[in-house]
Amino acid sequence: MTERRIDRVFDVGPSTPTEQVDRRRDVLPGEPTLTDPFIFLSEDWFSRVGFEWHPHRGFETVTYVVDGALEHRDNAGGHGVLGAGDLQWVTAGRGVLHAELAHERRPVHTLQLWLNLPAAKKRVAPRYQDVRGTDAPAARAAGVEARVFAGSVGDVRGPVDTHWPTLVADVRLDAGARFTVPVPGDWAAFFYLLGGAVDAGAPGASDVTLAATRSAHLLLYASAPIREPIVAYGPFVMNRRDEIIEAMSDYRRGGFGQVP
Repeated sequence: MTERRIDRVFDVGPSTPTEQVDRRRDVLPGEPTLTDPFIFLSEDWFSRVGFEWHPHRGFETVTYVVDGALEHRDNAGGHGVLGAGDLQWVTAGRGVLHAELAHERRPVHTLQLWLNLPAAKKRVAPRYQDVRGTDAPAARAAGVEARVFAGSVGDVRGPVDTHWPTLVADVRLDAGARFTVPVPGDWAAFFYLLGGAVDAGAPGASDVTLAATRSAHLLLYASAPIREPIVAYGPFVMNRRDEIIEAMSDYRRGGFGQVP
């Protein structure tokens, strides 16, 4: 059995403007070999451009709306608006074209995780799974509510159908509350604190314990490492350089479909 330990704490820098968003904060370091299967996590605030039509291939995006309303469109005719506490799980697979915009150009605050897929799943059919926060089942303990979007916390299982074993939960703790989450010892796991203060520990090979020193709100992510070569370029994440070149060529010739 693998002993769980806290391997590293990443320093999160200040948020800065980009061409797409008012402010962005890069949370994970963008070195996938260190965080396998997590590619990166960004925190974004936007009300102007947002993310206009763009492609993806070979991985999944997991977007949580912290505040405001996020409007989504895809070139298969899909359209929707997600509010605070809602989550969208996009499987890019063999290729998607979509847009993620501030609804009615009002401020929206999001977290977006890029989650790798194994080689055998990189060309699966694309799909979208929207989960309202109020529809995600909750695991509860004294002073704790954990809304489970994917994977399981005890007997509570999230509604997202995953291609790779993954846990995503929206956790809120009252001051002084403690919460222990079973996580397989060989999985990578991390949390991102949106507010408050917590102490984290790993008391056993299959446990992660959070203790709130102040009322806290965080997103907890855990998944099994893929342990395959990874080549990422722009919106494409594959195993080899020639697959990246192929993705770029497919996109340019219209193989991902057309922007409406």
